[in-house]
Amino acid sequence: MGDDLAFKGHIKKALIKIMGKTWVKDDPITLYSYRCDGLVLHPALPMGVVFPATTHQLCAVLRLFHEEQISFLPRGAGTGLSGGAIPGQGSVIIEMFRFRAIEEIDEVNRTITVGPGVVNLDISKASNHLGLYFAPDPSSQKACTVGGNVGENSGGPHTLKYGVTVNHVLGLEMALPHGELVTIGGKCFGSPGPDLLGLVIGSEGTFGIVTKIVCRLTPIPEKAVTMLGVFSSVGDASRTVSDIIRHGMIPAALEMIDQVVVQAVEKTLSAGFPTDAAAVLIIELEDLSHGLNEEAARIETICLENGAREVRRAKDEAERAVIWRARKEALGAIGAISPSYYTQDGVIPRSALPRVLDAMQAIAEKYDLVVANVFHAGDGNLHPLLLYNSQDAEQAERVQAAGAEILEICLEVGGALSGEHGIGLEKANLMGRVYNEDDLENMKQVRRIFNPSNLLNPGKIFPQPGRCSEMKIAAKSGIVV
Repeated sequence: MGDDLAFKGHIKKALIKIMGKTWVKDDPITLYSYRCDGLVLHPALPMGVVFPATTHQLCAVLRLFHEEQISFLPRGAGTGLSGGAIPGQGSVIIEMFRFRAIEEIDEVNRTITVGPGVVNLDISKASNHLGLYFAPDPSSQKACTVGGNVGENSGGPHTLKYGVTVNHVLGLEMALPHGELVTIGGKCFGSPGPDLLGLVIGSEGTFGIVTKIVCRLTPIPEKAVTMLGVFSSVGDASRTVSDIIRHGMIPAALEMIDQVVVQAVEKTLSAGFPTDAAAVLIIELEDLSHGLNEEAARIETICLENGAREVRRAKDEAERAVIWRARKEALGAIGAISPSYYTQDGVIPRSALPRVLDAMQAIAEKYDLVVANVFHAGDGNLHPLLLYNSQDAEQAERVQAAGAEILEICLEVGGALSGEHGIGLEKANLMGRVYNEDDLENMKQVRRIFNPSNLLNPGKIFPQPGRCSEMKIAAKSGIVV
């Protein structure tokens, strides 16, 4: 790494004056550590990393970068999977983990005000004693921060019933790229004029840097029934998903795990899942106690009518916790069977599940790869995992090509490029397949209102000329981790 990546002298002095020497870093180890997020295929070194602790410090940093025309981007826990926190064009990373205060819990209005660096699960831990919790539950909720959830409009297994992050945030405080602090929304639903809150949530850190979040809390359900449907065919499991919803039932969660993932989970967690099953469905119902067992019985019948060889019910909270631990830690379990994996995030109509899953298998075979599936079946939100060795540049190139073809299949059946991981760096060049030039230009005009100089997180979401060829060159040169 060359000296051109480090802060220039006068800039570093100014940053140290704002935050102190401890919180301004451009040493080789720090730069290497921040070269990528959960998407490891396209790493890039930042110019440096800064760690503001207050809105005053953050706004001062932004004013300095605006004056010096230095690009920058916010980062939370780095669990994102679309490259949204990968630095570009010598950008500076603004690490937001010091914004982790839980400021206020309002039991009456059922809100909690937190900093963007607060870990998702900690919001529920702070409010559980009041019988409340934060509904969005990404698989990485033990590590991911709520600021990142806002940036990507994250979901999770319980999205089917409760919705995504935008449905559980009422207000934001945000620093604009030139250092101005603004407030959007508040403690109640709705506000006059355009829905700026909905516009900012999911903007992937390209409109501003969120400094405070008013989250909506949800009452903890009176009862939960968690079931495991075991199938000898992925197609039977897929048809079961559509049948459950066709019969007018909306489970809190409806997740599918295929045999490859089941075997990885059993190798690491010993959750008791049958390793010879082609697929298992995790089905969870949440509501008042009255009538819930009857609804669970109807779902068991639907599973059996669609070829399930057995349907298990968790007998108690301990068994339920084991099932959900297996689901939430499934991606980590892949490490037991493969050195690396590349995950996608396409969305399709539920009715297309059998066709698309077959097509994904054919694509994997075409590129001599193994595909594993663990995903939000009820939403049609797919998360295929392509297993490979990230140290092998040729495999890295194959896995990217296979991933692109999987997304093309999703689009062909009327789906979308992303359900919750975002577009980021990874899918930017596929946006032209979904939107025409006028559509993309309209979106860019909206971004320019917030981010006129494009200093904040440049190169994300929209197609970049030459980006595809740059990725191929990077893969061939072995710049993968």
